[in-house]
Amino acid sequence: MGPAIASDSPANARGPVALTNVRTGLGADAIAAALIENLHCLQGKLPQHATRNDWYMALAYTVRDRMMERYVATVGSIAGANTNAKAVAYLSAEFLTGPHLGNGLINLGIWQAVEEALSRVGQDLSGLLEQEEEPGLGNGGLGRLAACYMDSLATLNVPAVGYGIRYEFGIFDQAIRDGWQVEVTDKWLRFGNPQRANARRGLQRSRRCAAGFRSQERATAK
Repeated sequence: MGPAIASDSPANARGPVALTNVRTGLGADAIAAALIENLHCLQGKLPQHATRNDWYMALAYTVRDRMMERYVATVGSIAGANTNAKAVAYLSAEFLTGPHLGNGLINLGIWQAVEEALSRVGQDLSGLLEQEEEPGLGNGGLGRLAACYMDSLATLNVPAVGYGIRYEFGIFDQAIRDGWQVEVTDKWLRFGNPQRANARRGLQRSRRCAAGFRSQERATAK
């Protein structure tokens, strides 16, 4: 079965335009279709039963798909047989990157398209941005400096990969109880991390979607 497609109309277009792949399209139509597909295939939820975290995960994977397309293309160009390009490997014990979703929307230039797509399914972007857990991968100057270096490398179009430690429990949270400071475990991975590149998860997602499509086709045939 071929890739899912959706109609995608740029803001300056007055009539129908060519169909765009749901996985990579940057318009509101493709993004709205991808939201529902990820909600079904990843979260296993109908829109009327989905929690705010379900919608956040669907949106985060929608944005990640569009970023991964560019990442894979970059890797392919570097690994080409006729290139001498090199990549920077930045090693740090910490990376204080901050939330990813909003940055991804800005870097892809799809903030308004995502707002429109979410409004079609009765969701609000600001609420989903608040749902994101900040990665607990750094604590202070070292992690922030490493993240700034990575931002600068990306801005300068220098191929680079950051290598660090994926802490299960990152920066601890603080609370005041009975006048005393208490440290609380930062369980930032308790709902999963959609920003992680995981080939096995991608394969599992494809198998679940394919199984769902086959079941739907059998039901239609009956």
